[in-house]
Amino acid sequence: MLPDPQAVNPRHILLLMRIVSLVPSATELLFALGLGDEVTAVTHECDHPPQVLGLPKVTRDVIGPGLEPAEIDRAVRELTEQGRAIYELDETALRDLQPDLIVTQALCAVCAVSYEDVKAVAERLDSEPQVISLDPHTLGEMLGDVRVLAAATGSKDAGVDLVQDAATRIDRVRLAVRGARPVAVAALEWLDPVFVAGHWTPQLIEYAGGFDVLGLAGEHSETRSWDEVREAAPEVVVVMPCGYDAERALEEAYDFQDELAELCARRIVAVDAAAYFSRPGPRLVDGLELLAHILHPDRVPAPRAGTALEVAL
Repeated sequence: MLPDPQAVNPRHILLLMRIVSLVPSATELLFALGLGDEVTAVTHECDHPPQVLGLPKVTRDVIGPGLEPAEIDRAVRELTEQGRAIYELDETALRDLQPDLIVTQALCAVCAVSYEDVKAVAERLDSEPQVISLDPHTLGEMLGDVRVLAAATGSKDAGVDLVQDAATRIDRVRLAVRGARPVAVAALEWLDPVFVAGHWTPQLIEYAGGFDVLGLAGEHSETRSWDEVREAAPEVVVVMPCGYDAERALEEAYDFQDELAELCARRIVAVDAAAYFSRPGPRLVDGLELLAHILHPDRVPAPRAGTALEVAL
């Protein structure tokens, strides 16, 4: 018997939803919720999962490639002081796509197109898309964003499953390191100038059986001097330049090997920040498992994802 053509399943309507993601972490969340077929465009920085590489890009970097870390920092500061965005949005492409939903963020001006720019463009589109801003400061808020995005896309069951899986893995790590001596950790999000990681990273360090000697959970990343990092006496230094993979982070570490050596840490490791620490998406849990293995390898086995590259000084 053929289905009644007048009987419309609400989920069939949702399957036609056109979603544009303007944040790499949101892109990862959408795919983790099983909505990859509905994502019609992403940012120029979206690279996970691999399926996104073939999608249209609706943003571009104003600064451009090939700059040294200090030059990148200077360019970012100059643009933000002028009230200009770091990224530009392709309004013509968005008008052609006519999205139903745009997912963005307002947390970090260095990480995505300006939220105000997105709102202004959305108001000019004929499709009148809903705009959702995901702005987590902690691991818990990231999991809350999963629920928000799941509710907006008719994927509540997938959202529940994703949150429960993350919670189970987090609890497994915390149980494994319970009773272990906490390890003093410095998480360096940039090296020229030095930025210590904030937001969710100090929380990840705590859950992994350490304590962050400089960063504050839920707060913005902050600049510090090399002297301040040395005086904090970290036992382990995690080099995690924002947006860099592990190999690029290792290169940066060797560019500053003299400064790192003066910290007298017993271990210095470079990690893939772009994948596991910079983006507040589902792979933060992979980052937690990696940190726990770095700090307590006798209690936490090597994780299924992520690698720590030793900095030999």
